[in-house]
Amino acid sequence: MPELTRRRRLLVLAICCMSLLIVSIDNTVLNVALPALQRDLDASTSGLQWAVDAYTLVLAALLMLAGSTADRIGRKKVFMTGLAVFTVGSVLCSLAPDLSSLVVFRMVQAVGGSMLNPVAMSIITNTFTDPRERARAIGVWGAVVGISMAAGPLVGGVLVESVGWRSIFWINLPVGLAALLLTLRHVPESRAPKARRPDPLGQVMVIALFGSLTYAIIEAPNAGLAAVLPYASVAVVALAGLLIYEPRRREPLIDLRFFRSAPFSGATLIAIGAFASLGGFLFLSTLYLQNVRGLSALHAGLWMLPMALPMFLCAPLSGRLVGSRGPRLSLLVAGAAMTVSGVLFAAFEAETSDVTLFLGFVLFGVGFGFVNAPITNTAVSGMPRAQAGVAAAVASTSRQLGQTLGVAVVGAVLAAGVSGSSYADTFVSAARPGWWILAACGLAVLVLGGVTTGRWARGSAERAARRLASEPEAREAARAGV
Repeated sequence: MPELTRRRRLLVLAICCMSLLIVSIDNTVLNVALPALQRDLDASTSGLQWAVDAYTLVLAALLMLAGSTADRIGRKKVFMTGLAVFTVGSVLCSLAPDLSSLVVFRMVQAVGGSMLNPVAMSIITNTFTDPRERARAIGVWGAVVGISMAAGPLVGGVLVESVGWRSIFWINLPVGLAALLLTLRHVPESRAPKARRPDPLGQVMVIALFGSLTYAIIEAPNAGLAAVLPYASVAVVALAGLLIYEPRRREPLIDLRFFRSAPFSGATLIAIGAFASLGGFLFLSTLYLQNVRGLSALHAGLWMLPMALPMFLCAPLSGRLVGSRGPRLSLLVAGAAMTVSGVLFAAFEAETSDVTLFLGFVLFGVGFGFVNAPITNTAVSGMPRAQAGVAAAVASTSRQLGQTLGVAVVGAVLAAGVSGSSYADTFVSAARPGWWILAACGLAVLVLGGVTTGRWARGSAERAARRLASEPEAREAARAGV
């Protein structure tokens, strides 16, 4: 791809951020609308979990396929297809007559969404070639998540209160169409000099792993362990199959060589832990504020601001820190803040007091605001730029898998402990194990952030980079000047 002017690079960044905005705001808006959706469609707790996880599950399963396909046939082409499918899926969601239809249409949305974030990150990686400039661009990218967190609950609250929950999907239409037209005109086409071939068996095993594991977790409280054991067994078999089959392929769907780098492996695990915490945090907070405190959707959205604003402010700061000092400081701040927030809710029932609820939200917002930039930067740094789509897709898959598991696990814990006849009275005690799980996720971010960013970890990254550089496709990419 030819070198672009600074103005053109910033325009490309803005277009990519538009795609991230509609994907991110879709989840935050939906969380605020969950209680209204529950009443209108007579949904159970597991039904609400599926309304959220149907999207993140399909997204996680297809992200790596989308990244490698974009590297192979053209990033702009796949990106535009994703925008079109996501926009159509949003229209279908707004017309869903029942919960089952909504879940199916959310899956259609996810097919389009899988072509957006990893491909957009690949476009950014190949547009911003200077490491510091790239880190700042990724910081802006992370700030968009904060914008969606700030705007999503408020916009969702206003729409749910004034029009109804179906209207939350309408906001994707103007942004999606504008991004589609701007991409057509301003984003240059790019592809890898030699992209990976399709890996259909690997893709099937990824879908089987993610789908069966999520189903087993969500349905266990209602169906019982015996009923979900076959699905858990499928997950184990699929995981074993991936570990055995993928290293034997010359061009696998999941390049396990990446995981020889401790920073890359750490970034993957940190992404799972951080986004599991985010998914569980939003799920518990939304249900508590509206179903226990009795707040309206708009007032619940306003209560989310103490979390959303620090997220928005800290993301670009984290990007600058990563660019100037590396990822360690950002990860340590993120892990510490998220851990303390989880402990406040788990041990001190922070939600029962306005002061501690506010503090818990602020701490979580600070922690999550700092965590995104180092994940993304570490995932793509040191990897061959020719395979940027694959590396970015692994990081994005980890995020979506984490969010899927967070909602599934925390929702299952809540469903097992809450009583339908005294929902409001039992909610806080039933949610306590879930908050401890979120605190453990924050602690994992803290520990992994320290362990995988030191001298030993950097050495493992250098060794992994040398091994990757010895591969034929990496040599060809280097000769092509990318």
